[in-house]
Amino acid sequence: MQVIKVENLSKLYFLGGTMHNSLRDVVMSFARRPRRSQKQELWALRDVNFTVRDGETLGIIGHNGAGKSTLLKILSRITKPSSGTAEIHGRIGSLLEVGTGFHNELSGRENIFLNGAILGMKRREIERKFDEIVDFAEIERFIDTPVKHYSSGMYMRLAFSVAAYLEQEVLIVDEVLAVGDVAFQKKCLNKMRDVSQSGRTVLFVSHDMSAITRICNRAIALNKGEMIAEGATADVVREYLSASWGMTAEKIFESDAQMPSSDAVRLKKVRIIDIDGETCGTFDIRKKVGIEATYEVLSGEQILLPNFQVYNQDRTHIFTIQDVSGEWMRQQKKKGEFVSTAWIPGNLMSEGSFFVNVAIVTYLPKMTVHFNALEAVSFSVIDPMTGDTARGDFVGNMDGAVRPLVEWETAKK
Repeated sequence: MQVIKVENLSKLYFLGGTMHNSLRDVVMSFARRPRRSQKQELWALRDVNFTVRDGETLGIIGHNGAGKSTLLKILSRITKPSSGTAEIHGRIGSLLEVGTGFHNELSGRENIFLNGAILGMKRREIERKFDEIVDFAEIERFIDTPVKHYSSGMYMRLAFSVAAYLEQEVLIVDEVLAVGDVAFQKKCLNKMRDVSQSGRTVLFVSHDMSAITRICNRAIALNKGEMIAEGATADVVREYLSASWGMTAEKIFESDAQMPSSDAVRLKKVRIIDIDGETCGTFDIRKKVGIEATYEVLSGEQILLPNFQVYNQDRTHIFTIQDVSGEWMRQQKKKGEFVSTAWIPGNLMSEGSFFVNVAIVTYLPKMTVHFNALEAVSFSVIDPMTGDTARGDFVGNMDGAVRPLVEWETAKK
């Protein structure tokens, strides 16, 4: 069943106008010739269209200012659209920002019952959920304390628990989960998946692409108020990363002056490729990643070996790969153009973005680095949450520079 239907949804704000910074400015403005206030239009959303069915978890991604929060506020009935419609069938539980949804003077206990009553739940229905809410929020000692004395983390834990356990048909969660600690964030991600599997609908906004990929069936991407992608989560994340984060899967050095070079060799092109040889910037974690370098040997008197250094988005050095095959390890390359490709196996990389430095080196008779093109190309890796990766069915964060899928043997002694 269709739970949410958004058609031609737009939200227009007006910015600017005459600004006075001091009393003197105000007084002087009366002495000057009156001027019409200049207002600047800002479309926070423009002609957005999508639908969500019951049981779906929709990820909403985009840079800051893309329109994500405005969209959620319209869906939560906090803000009215300038044009278009947003139909929602069912009750909504929203977590948009810390400090909303509770009465500060009331205790945690009283706020739980207040929220349930607002949703139209009977007291005994709320009582059946009460212990689960308190246990999940981990605030049993403070449940009778006014929430104005809660830390932001305690406040958000209780707010999420109330939204997740009371009987809303639609759960809307913004990036506010960043307030909690890592352990609680994992609990929230697991709970959102449970909510979706129970037939309820979840809208989830996050800058964490791995979290979006782990729990969302579908996704939309926003950019400057417009929807630029919609579809399967992995496809939308792939398109978003490629378009929005400047991920460069191919670098062509157009002129001799641009080419990293030495007297012996020069680099002409670098690509990240898939198994079909096509340039590709985003990969399923299970798939092989190819790093391809095209270079021209200018002098056939040295052993020349490609050397690729891979770094993650934190600029941590993950590994270095180089050609150690018997064919070229001790053999000089003749003059001419060569193409060397290194294949990183599937189920080795972790999720995230990666950058590649490309060098050509000589080891014998002495070590020589002919050039090293820093961050020549980049690519991203996503886990589609299919259950057949090193993650399995686990939905929490998995730290580590790499994530190999290894063989296990277990036997009872």
